[in-house]
This record gives sequence, C-alpha cells and structure tokens, in this order.
Amino acid sequence: MDPRIWHRVAGLSGAAALGLGTYGAHVFKPENPAYKEVWNTASLYHLVHTAALLGAPLTKRPHIFGGLLTAGILAFSGTCYTVAYLEDRKYSRLAPVGGFAFIGAWASLLF
Repeated sequence: MDPRIWHRVAGLSGAAALGLGTYGAHVFKPENPAYKEVWNTASLYHLVHTAALLGAPLTKRPHIFGGLLTAGILAFSGTCYTVAYLEDRKYSRLAPVGGFAFIGAWASLLF
C-alpha cells in the first residue's frame, strides 16, 4: 500500500476535526459546562494528531505510525466527543485505549 494514503486520511480527518471543532465552538451548548471542556479536548487532540498524520509517509514505518494515530483519533477523540455530546461519562471506556494508541504512534518513531 502506498504510504501517501495517509495524506488522504489526514485530509478526511482534518475536515472532520474542523467541522466538529466549529460545531463545538458555535453550536454545542451542553447543560453541564464541564462537557464543553471535554469536547474542546477531543477537538484539540483530533486536530493535532491529524496534522501529525501528514508526516506519516516520511516515517520508517508509515502504516504503523498512521494506523496508530488514526486509531487514537477514533478511540480517544471519538469517545470524548460521544461523552460530551451525550453528557454521560459511561461511554468513556475506550478513551484510554486511544491514549495508548497515540503514545504507541509517537513511540514507533523511536525504532
């Protein structure tokens, strides 16, 4: 598989990150304001790790790096968006998995 596929994944993820960030800033009005911070954290991690995806083709193992970043975005940010939107922390179980995926992606650059 061509490592440049990660540019397309980054494009899709970036568009989603901007859309969700804009929604969070201008439309999302949770009853409990603490969930606004959860949404903002999801949005920040989503956007930062999407930008990192652009560098995936330059790494020694682009599919490991890109795959782990994508898994982290889906598991961590996706979980946080869900928790914030539903205002229910019972959906937070996958967030640590996403966090470890982010750590694994960055650690993969060491080898």
